[in-house]
Amino acid sequence: MTKNDLVKAIEKLKKERRAILLAHNYQNPDVQDVADFRGDSLELSRIAAKTDASVIVFCGVHFMAETAAILNPDKIVLLPRKDAGCPMADMITADDLQRVKEEYPGVPIITYVNSTADVKALSTICCTSANVVKIVRSFQDHPRVYLTPDKNLAQYAAKHVNNEVLYWDGFCPIHDSLSVHEVIAKKKQFPEALFIAHPECRPEVLDVADHIFSTSGMLRFVKEAGNREFIIGTEVGIIYPMQRENPDKIFYPASESMICSNMKKISLMDVFNALETLEPRVVVSENIRTKALAAITRMLEVS
Repeated sequence: MTKNDLVKAIEKLKKERRAILLAHNYQNPDVQDVADFRGDSLELSRIAAKTDASVIVFCGVHFMAETAAILNPDKIVLLPRKDAGCPMADMITADDLQRVKEEYPGVPIITYVNSTADVKALSTICCTSANVVKIVRSFQDHPRVYLTPDKNLAQYAAKHVNNEVLYWDGFCPIHDSLSVHEVIAKKKQFPEALFIAHPECRPEVLDVADHIFSTSGMLRFVKEAGNREFIIGTEVGIIYPMQRENPDKIFYPASESMICSNMKKISLMDVFNALETLEPRVVVSENIRTKALAAITRMLEVS
């Protein structure tokens, strides 16, 4: 099939299956274009929680589809590529977190949504990069909180709250790979450009950022800002929607190597195959689902 034929076939199957297609901001342009909704993990979680579709096709990575399955036990949730994982989510297991809880009894566990369902199930509440500061502040009566699995996100949050933020030693390999030297070199190369960083970046990188946002925050900011040039400190896939929505502005990747291979695995053909076969499905056991749901629901209520 040609690309046009494939897009038409996907649209036809979406109607037949009563399906909704969700795509993260880092996905391939072709996949973003065919999606019903695009956004970051918080935005897509909210959409997944409210949809009346029978089938949810989640174009992202495994933990995102798991979150949709946790919120929608009565719906079919598809991840077009079952091998689209998240290295950071794999850096902590349920056994690891259980040991943390035993070491810090009574300390609220705040778990980034970039985590597995069984880790969420042991958590007090979830958070995203967009709402982490608000989530930590909601525990103002607790002198200490424990944030997992992203140490960079935890250190970012710690600068904006009164609580002591303990954290697991995990990280996003893509964001953590960006060095402050690369950023400084880019800023010298493009002196008129604002540097916008994702809070998963290292603390020293965030220290030289003009602004720090989640991906959805980045998209809103570059649209509203009067500046014409921007250096973008996150996965390069976000530059596609930025350029599409702001054709008169210029966007430079902070590093051309910030490419998440897992986020790039899903193709239009994968989406078509998933809709046609209703596979691969993402299913979470009811015991884990109900516990993880409590942590996610608390996040959505606070947000």
